Amino acid sequence: MEIDFSNLDDSPILTGLTAEEIQSLEAIFTAKELDEGKTVFIENMQGESLYLIEHGIVRISKMMAEGDEEVLVVLGPADVFGEMAIFDGAHRSATARVAEAARLFCLSKTDFETLSKKSPTLCLKLALNIIRLFSGRIRSSQAAHRELLLDALGRRN
Repeated sequence: MEIDFSNLDDSPILTGLTAEEIQSLEAIFTAKELDEGKTVFIENMQGESLYLIEHGIVRISKMMAEGDEEVLVVLGPADVFGEMAIFDGAHRSATARVAEAARLFCLSKTDFETLSKKSPTLCLKLALNIIRLFSGRIRSSQAAHRELLLDALGRRN
């Protein structure tokens, strides 16, 4: 399957990349078509790839007490998930399921490491975009947790 990022100009991981750099990335990503209801990965599974959504919807959720599953975020076209896997390959911290048939572009940890040797400048740009994305998510999550705590304590401003 051919990879084409032309519809993903607003994806945060492509920010600031030249057309040539984007072409280089298109050459190393792979595509995966998944039907609604399919699981991309499950919590505690070994991480191996980052995913960029070309089309479709993916729900990221976390198992809670007594088998309940809480949806953390719903992602759509141009969104990225599973990004920590290309840096550390550790176990997944959440589950990703397809909520609407999706085409995902995947970058494996191995291909990311190969890119770092072949094109360190491009790899650094990509890594910085991923770090900015991840940092934003952490800040947003911290703000949401703070609001929940203030609500619970009845101290909302």
